[in-house]
Amino acid sequence: MSDAADRATDALYGLGWSTVKMLPEPVAKALGRNIADIAWKRRGKGVLRLEANLARVVPDAGPERLAELSRAGMRSYLRYWMESFRLPTWSKERVVDGFTPDGLRHLDEAFAADRGVILALPHLANWDLAGAWVAQALGRNFTTVAERLKPETLYDRFVAYRESLGMEVLPHAGGAAFGTLARRLRGGGMVCLVADRDLSSSGVGVDFFGERATMPAGPALLAQHTGAALLPVTLWYDDSPVMRGRVHAPIEAPGSGTREEKTSVMTQALADAFAGGIAEHPEDWHMLQRLWLADLDPGRVAAPGAGAGPVASGPAE
Repeated sequence: MSDAADRATDALYGLGWSTVKMLPEPVAKALGRNIADIAWKRRGKGVLRLEANLARVVPDAGPERLAELSRAGMRSYLRYWMESFRLPTWSKERVVDGFTPDGLRHLDEAFAADRGVILALPHLANWDLAGAWVAQALGRNFTTVAERLKPETLYDRFVAYRESLGMEVLPHAGGAAFGTLARRLRGGGMVCLVADRDLSSSGVGVDFFGERATMPAGPALLAQHTGAALLPVTLWYDDSPVMRGRVHAPIEAPGSGTREEKTSVMTQALADAFAGGIAEHPEDWHMLQRLWLADLDPGRVAAPGAGAGPVASGPAE
C-alpha cells in the first residue's frame, strides 16, 4: 500500500472514532446498515470472499440463500464497527448490559483452581465488546495481541482504543509476545486471543467445515507451557441490542504424545468449537479474508504439528 493510501486509511479510521462516537445510537445503527447495504450491492472483493467462505459453512445453500447470508454478514460486520467506534464513550452500565454470556462457570472453576485462563475466539460478532465486558463486569484485566498495521499511526490508534477498554495490548511479534503472555498466565492472569485465522506459515493443520485450514498454535502451546485453562468462546447477535455469547468447556491437553501431537489435538478441538458457533450463526462470522488452504498459495501445506510461531491475531481488520 502506498504512503498516500496508508494516510487515507488512517484518516478514515480516525474520522470513524472522532465522528461516529458522537452520533446518537439510532443514527449510528442506521448509518452502519446503509454502509453495509451499499458495500454488499457493489460486490467487492470482501463481499465475494465472505460469500465464498459462507458457502463452506452452509454447503447446501443456493445462490439466493448465500446472498441473503452475505448481506446479513455485512450488516453484522458494520454493526461491529459502529459499536467499536462508540465503545470508548459507553458507560460501565452500558457495557455490562450490552453482553450476556453463558458458561461463566468454566471461568469461575479455572480461577478457583488458581489457573490462568486463555479465552480463544473466532471473528464472531463483537470481540471488543466481549473484552470490555470482561474488564467492566468481571473486573478482570487481561492481555491480548494486535496485528501490526501500516501506517504505524493506525496501529497506534487500535492499541490506544483497546487499552481504553481495559486491555493490555502486545504487538503480534512471535516469540516476544508468547513469552509475555506465558508470564501473565503463570501469574494467574487472563489472555484473550482471536484465533481462527493463522497469520504465519507455521500454523497447525485442522479440518474446518470439511476442508483443510491452519490455525495458530499459540493458544494450545500457552496452555501446555503454563497449565492455564484453554476456553473457547463464541459470540453472536440476536434481534435485540444485546450481544450473546458462550464460554465452552475447557480443552485439556492429552495425557500422552509429543508437544506437537498434543498441540495438533488441542487446536483441532478449538477449531471444532469455533465451527459449532459459526454454523449456528454464520451471518455473524466476519471472515472477509482467505482462510482455507485451497484458497491460499498452492505451495502452502497444513503441517500436522506446530512450531512456536505467532500466537494469534488481535483483530484489526
